[in-house]
Amino acid sequence: MESITTSTYAVHFNETAHTTLNGHLAAANYSKIFVLVDENTHEHCLPKFLAQVTGDHDFEIIEIASGEVHKNIATCTQVWEVLSELDADRKSAMINLGGGVITDLGGFVASCFKRGIDFINVPTTLLSMVDASLGGKTGVDLGPLKNQVGVINQPEMVLVITDFLETLDQRQLQSGFAEMLKHGLIRDRKYWNELKEMVDFNEIDRLIYDSVAIKNEVVLQDPTEQNLRKILNFGHTLGHAIESYFLESTAHELLLHGEAIAAGMVLEAWLSHRLKGLSADDLQDIKSAFLGRYAKVHFSKQDIEAILSLLKFDKKNSHGNINFVLLKTIGETAIDVKIDNDLLHQAFSYYSE
Repeated sequence: MESITTSTYAVHFNETAHTTLNGHLAAANYSKIFVLVDENTHEHCLPKFLAQVTGDHDFEIIEIASGEVHKNIATCTQVWEVLSELDADRKSAMINLGGGVITDLGGFVASCFKRGIDFINVPTTLLSMVDASLGGKTGVDLGPLKNQVGVINQPEMVLVITDFLETLDQRQLQSGFAEMLKHGLIRDRKYWNELKEMVDFNEIDRLIYDSVAIKNEVVLQDPTEQNLRKILNFGHTLGHAIESYFLESTAHELLLHGEAIAAGMVLEAWLSHRLKGLSADDLQDIKSAFLGRYAKVHFSKQDIEAILSLLKFDKKNSHGNINFVLLKTIGETAIDVKIDNDLLHQAFSYYSE
């Protein structure tokens, strides 16, 4: 597949990814190369990755614990201390080999260490291939609050190697697929229609490529999320609040990112129908597609109140207003929509019907 070029870096796929990385490492002459992994990618992905690297390079492996609960400043501090102990300098580089937690946190660590060292993202989950590793957003959570601390800083390159998907279970694949469905909803009805009919992941390479292209087209026009890039947050205003609540709650099982966002997209589709003219047929299509693929999340009255109280921390907020991205129709969006509390409660009622 042809590489996708952004304003400052490129996304390379499969064999081209290996070739490009080897050429870059040979030319860059890094003093040291650090590979950030978690225990899962250390075991299942690192050997495959290193087997494709040529040349004599000084690799140091840094392992952190997996999971969103470890995506925080404390983990960053641990990695920064290891970098210092291993004599990393400004000519060092970091390769982030993992899912969204690794690429978000690793990119942030690299962007801040000695005021910035090069980093390369090698996503190993579907979610990170189509979303988290792309676009330059790096950062960590503040307690249960998603992505409250971070910077936008672009990698040297992103390497999408789809063989890594063989290491994932079906739940993780479905989690990443939610972001692909979002790309169809915000930008391309034909793509949405194709995705919602997909029953297995055997031939997903082309669809991953299409999702990367859609996200790149949006980010190119608005790299720092002043306007258009906000559309990538459809489903995420409520979805992130749901994810944060389930991350913090001891009474509920954790939700994966895509599972929370799937619920958020159904909720925000209903709000789109009420406020922005999304048709009843499109609304039903969206709800059926998501609830046919993702288990319905059960919300008590107390759950809903706690989730809504977290909306004030959403990153799109400004001047005390909670700003939503809604759909006018599948493929067309409206940004910075204000919604009153009563409608938010009605959206949860619709979801639970």
